[in-house]
Order: sequence, then structure tokens, then C-alpha cells
Amino acid sequence: MDIGDRNIGDSPLLTDLYQLNMMQAYLRTGLTATASFEMFVRRLPPGRSFLMAAGLEQAVAWLEGLRFSPAELAYLERSGRFDRAMLDHLAGLRFTGDVDAMPEGTVFFPDEPLLRITAPLPLAQLLESRLINLVQFQSLIATKAARVMLAAPGKALVDFGFRRAHGAEAGLMAARASYIAGFAGTATVLAEMLWGIPCYGTMAHSYVQAHEDEIVAFESFARARPDNLTLLIDTYDPVAAARKVVALAPKLARDGITVQAVRIDSGDLVALSRQVRQVLDDGGCRDVRIFVSGGLDEVSIDAIVKAGAPIAGFGVGTALTTSQDQPVLDIVYKLQEYDGVARRKRSADKQTWPGRKQVWRRHGAGGAIAGDVVSLDGDRQDGSPLLAPVMRAGQRVQPAPSLAEIRARAAAELAALPPGLRDVTVAGAYPVTIAPALRALTAEVDRRIATHG
Repeated sequence: MDIGDRNIGDSPLLTDLYQLNMMQAYLRTGLTATASFEMFVRRLPPGRSFLMAAGLEQAVAWLEGLRFSPAELAYLERSGRFDRAMLDHLAGLRFTGDVDAMPEGTVFFPDEPLLRITAPLPLAQLLESRLINLVQFQSLIATKAARVMLAAPGKALVDFGFRRAHGAEAGLMAARASYIAGFAGTATVLAEMLWGIPCYGTMAHSYVQAHEDEIVAFESFARARPDNLTLLIDTYDPVAAARKVVALAPKLARDGITVQAVRIDSGDLVALSRQVRQVLDDGGCRDVRIFVSGGLDEVSIDAIVKAGAPIAGFGVGTALTTSQDQPVLDIVYKLQEYDGVARRKRSADKQTWPGRKQVWRRHGAGGAIAGDVVSLDGDRQDGSPLLAPVMRAGQRVQPAPSLAEIRARAAAELAALPPGLRDVTVAGAYPVTIAPALRALTAEVDRRIATHG
């Protein structure tokens, strides 16, 4: 598919047609003054106690490269939908606006703006679909991964989910989002190449099945791939396979090869891990760790950990990269101000708080987060502001943080969660207050709407 000299993910045509329809109407009617749109989540998905922001870096990079290629412009012209003034406008379009946002790794809650775009109205409108697309997915997966982290403190967690992710970009961004939330790494090789995320891989059952004898399969694999050696032991009988590992380990050790771990991918993981642990310990392989995978999520991992199973780490696949139990956030991008005048949507069950806003967060004893206040930007409240300048006049205000810095922020955010938000089996509540100044502005906007309609 020819869209010019770009990756498909960079195209401004990754948008809904109504964005372009509105752009042309704005241009024709002269509605080109400065607008502010804010992205926020209306409500928590069932079972969730918090959300974690992610995807900002990809959003900013997309804004930096925003332009229409000759091939894209030619397509729009052929479509016959848009006039020459619109096409000429798109030909020179670049992102020239401002971005304010919560840093990636920040915990947030409903009604809190996590990203604000301030730009000429036609430009700001165009950005809606792709920005939601980029931020929604990674925030969804970072939240899921954060819950797994809470369920398995001190355990090694690895993203195993690329193969069942909803496409290549989803699988890749899931590796990034889960790493931000604290996972040790991913099985997705490209994520290591692009971002330096540690890459882990063991073996599949097919390797064992391709050999007539399981212990021969173990030895041949060990000699071919001796580094960080993990052997998959549940192709037939995990306990019997563990005995084979015990028999093989001294032979490999004489050649400088150490079995680091065994992996179990099916069955009663609590019972099997205990049986395998006993076999390994009795056979002098106390340092060989047990790693498990196979249809796991935060709830099943929580139960395994609470059962005291002797498991050192978990591979989490489909449930992670699809956020299987709650696969979408009710995230929106709404006009909050146009030409210096606050705006608000009043649709039933979809009302918005008007104006440019800031979120202020208080911390209590021991550093735990204690409550947020949403108010107008500039209306100082107790606590620390969460939204920070990211871009001004289309340029970054500072270099992007490293992935290590984002991970550190996420770790600090999870450490600051109060006990009521840490249980992955029960949804907790957190106080988010709307400040008096924002309520007063809302009443003022409502009066104006009642007068003018």
C-alpha cells in the first residue's frame, strides 16, 4: 500500500472521516481560533481501582511527524469529498500547538485530564482519533500489567502475549506498556531492538516432540543454547521430566552449562510446582527456579502466590496483551475551550467539566496517595500538579524521558497506592474532588447555554 515515504502508523489518515469533514466546515466558516481539547476516562472499567498512563511518547512522536504525503493528498483529492482550500490547507499542515500531559507511569482516575492539546481548532480536531488510539491502548495494558505486579510482588514477570495480540503494533506496544509497569521483560524480539527491553525465551513443546527421547531434547537444546537455560518440562509429565533434569544437570555442569530454570505451562500449577520443587531439591538442584505460564492473569497469579507455591516467575500472555477481562477504556477527547471561552458537553451520562484543567494530588502518611482535586488550570490547590508541559508551539520543551525513568516513576506510583487500591480481586475507591472554581465555571457555562442554546 503506497501512502508515501512513511510507516502506516504515522499517517494522519488514521482518523475518522468526521474529523476531516469538520475540518473543512471549520475552515469554510472561519472557526480557526485556538481550542483546547482534553483526553480523559469517563469511568473505571469494572474491577479496576486505578489506571496507569502510558503511550505519551508515541503520541508526541506522531505529532512531531504530522504531515500529509503527496500520496495521501492525491487520495483525498480523488475522493471528491474536499474542496481545494481544504486540500491546500492539509498540504502545509504541521502540528504547531501545545501539549500538556501526565507523565507516563502516572496513576490516574476518572474525570482527570491526562492529556491536553491546545491548537487551532481544525488542527486540534484532526488529532482526536489517533491520539486516543495511541494513549488508550498502552494505558489499558500498563494498567493490566500493574495489577499483575501487585499480585506477584518480588516475582519475575515476562510478557508472553505477542502472538495473540490484536496486530503487530498492539503486540509491540503491549511489550512497552508492560515493561513500564514493572515487568522484567518480554518475549517479543523487536521490543528489545527498539527500546532495549530485556528479551526472554525458552523453548516450545514442538522441540521436545521433535525428539524421540525427552532427555535427549533437553541436552541438545542446552548445548545449542546454554545461556540463561530454561527447559520446558510439561510436554508429557512434568514430574518425570524434572527427574530427567536432575539426572542431566551434573553432566551439563561438567561442561560449564547451568540449568537456570524449568518451565511448566499447564496443569495444576500449585501442586505441580510443589512436586517439581521437591524433585529438584532432593536431586541437588536447589538453585534451579520454577517458571510458569499458560492462561494466567492477575487473579490466578494472586491465588497461586497466596497458596505459597514455590514459583519464581510468571509468563503472562493473552490476558495481558488483550486486557482480556476489560479490553477497552471509556476514554474520550473533548473540546473544553474555544477562542478563550469555556465549553462543555451536557449530554445525558456524558457531561464534561469545562475549561482547561489541572489535577492536584495529595500524599498522606508514609507517602501514600490520599486524594486528587480537579480544578481550573492556574487555580492552585493543595498537593502536586500532575499535568506538565510537553510541547510548546509544536516543539518538545525537553528531551523525552528514558524508559528507565518512566519505569522508575511507575514503580514509585505503585508503591504509593494505599491498601484499598492494591487488592486485585476487589475494586477500591479513591477520592477525586471537583474544586469550587471548576464547579462555578460549570454553572456559568450552563447559564450561557441556557441563554443562547
